[in-house]
Amino acid sequence: MLMNIFDMIGPVMIGPSSSHTAGAVRIGRITRALLGEQPVEVVIGLHGSFARTYKGHGTDRALIGGLMGMLPDDPNIRHSMQLAEGIGLNYRFEPVTLKDAHPNTARIEAVGRSGKKMTVLGSSVGGGNIVIKQINGLSVEVTAAYPTLVIAHKDTPGAVAAVTKFLADNDINIAQMNVYRSERRGNAMMVIETDEHVDPKLIASIEKLTQITEVTTIKPAFS
Repeated sequence: MLMNIFDMIGPVMIGPSSSHTAGAVRIGRITRALLGEQPVEVVIGLHGSFARTYKGHGTDRALIGGLMGMLPDDPNIRHSMQLAEGIGLNYRFEPVTLKDAHPNTARIEAVGRSGKKMTVLGSSVGGGNIVIKQINGLSVEVTAAYPTLVIAHKDTPGAVAAVTKFLADNDINIAQMNVYRSERRGNAMMVIETDEHVDPKLIASIEKLTQITEVTTIKPAFS
């Protein structure tokens, strides 16, 4: 198996653990990105190792820091819980038991300033890497290893083709793509990893396409 320098030395981060801190920050950041605004009410369910060791490993501070938009190497992570109080972010942690979940898994139920709600299930799988397994109850797989578009849409003919054609017409190369749906003709979600960052103006144009309801951009890895 080929390894790069990142695999060997791990991410630049605030410690003590890449799984329990850097990965937790990223789960929090992605939840905030999907919510699209600063959360004001958060309930965080911790499963497995996260539930047992979250205080000692700083997982609680890391998740809250990520929800406030901090990066894994931000020294303010150490003070994130105090900073959360200052911006009106109310939070609660609780142990949960999740079927077939990775030991380092968090379920975040967030409410934004506008009242918008978002539930994300994410696992920290080692070395600061994460996998988002559910978004609002829909089973997905989002790693954010590349620039990633998460596109909510109606499961109708032509919706996927319209997006892929638009990206091709704008010289955006798709590295990987998956489509998930709750049921036939129900709610669906495209997860598209691209080789390039997609300009916000292009994102706005994608949101205007037929049957597209929302587009979220997620930056890769630790950027």
